[in-house]
Amino acid sequence: MSRPRRVVVVGHGIAGLTAADTLRAEGFDGELTIVGDEPRPAYSRPALSKALLRDIDDLASHTLPPSDHGAVELLGVRATALDVGRRRVVLDDGETLPYDGLVVASGCRPRRLGAEAATGTGPGTGAGRRDDALALRNLDDALALRERIASRPSVLVIGGGPLGMEIASGCLDAGCDTTLMSLGPPLLDQLGRWLSDLLVDAARARGLRILPADAPRPPADLVVTAVGDVPNDAWLGSSGLLGGGRLVVDSRGRVRQDVVAAGDVAAFPSTDGPRRTPLWTSAIEQARVAAAALLRGDDAVPYRARPYFWTEQFGLSVKAAGVMPAAGDPVVVDGTGDACLVQWPGAAAAVNYRIPVPRLRRLCETAVA
Repeated sequence: MSRPRRVVVVGHGIAGLTAADTLRAEGFDGELTIVGDEPRPAYSRPALSKALLRDIDDLASHTLPPSDHGAVELLGVRATALDVGRRRVVLDDGETLPYDGLVVASGCRPRRLGAEAATGTGPGTGAGRRDDALALRNLDDALALRERIASRPSVLVIGGGPLGMEIASGCLDAGCDTTLMSLGPPLLDQLGRWLSDLLVDAARARGLRILPADAPRPPADLVVTAVGDVPNDAWLGSSGLLGGGRLVVDSRGRVRQDVVAAGDVAAFPSTDGPRRTPLWTSAIEQARVAAAALLRGDDAVPYRARPYFWTEQFGLSVKAAGVMPAAGDPVVVDGTGDACLVQWPGAAAAVNYRIPVPRLRRLCETAVA
């Protein structure tokens, strides 16, 4: 295959940034252009619901080291369409960008509860509309939430996943009277019963009130929703690249020979069929594979899913690797109580326990003693 001379990366999150860095590391010395809808350099999104929300004096936890990819960065503009026949990306300022190779890394956005509430299908729907609620996805969202909780309002968080629990933890740390509504036990679907119980017990011990999703909505000064995300793929709607409404890629991130995708927008092959994996580390690893495939085709190493996730909430730091949610009780490898290393078949977790990520991942691949 011929190597591209002009590459456009749509998306300025960690997947887009990693793809640009990888292209350069792979020897690509042609024109490189990055399109980002936020008017600022890339930053650490996981920090928004952790240190940035929790540490009132820390305004730098989300910053990333300066990049040296040397790309032309078009920030504050959004891709609105893709013409794969003419190889053009159309931007909302009217400009069109020609390319020989395209990286789709346009990420995702928060799922809004208003539509679900209207149909009575979402958590907390018994309470009526939620379209006035805050959601946390980007830096502006985080700074707005941080400012709002500084005055210690009562807060209702809707959504019992990792993001909802981290937001609730940050609100409690800020001194807010906080309630969380959840479809089922918080974190059960993401982490399994053992870790869910551990984190929920810690949350309640710190004063979090947890209500089922169908309970009457309690009064609150501030409502924050964290009910999942949807991929930013509308700009691909007329391109013919979406299959069944999804951007499905092969094991090397390819949609076609000249178009690759990575991160929250891309559905990679899995044992359960094509699926998105909206995790920070997965976005990085997918972007490395996809960028290499854009240059080297089948010679690039396929993506191998090795899920890794971490959270900080209610005084606990949890790192989890492998297949989650984990079923049953784990084997304790080391430590006790709230500081331990535990293992399930195909998964492992460290709770308030310092361990390098590669070692935690290796633990997933060893037999449970």
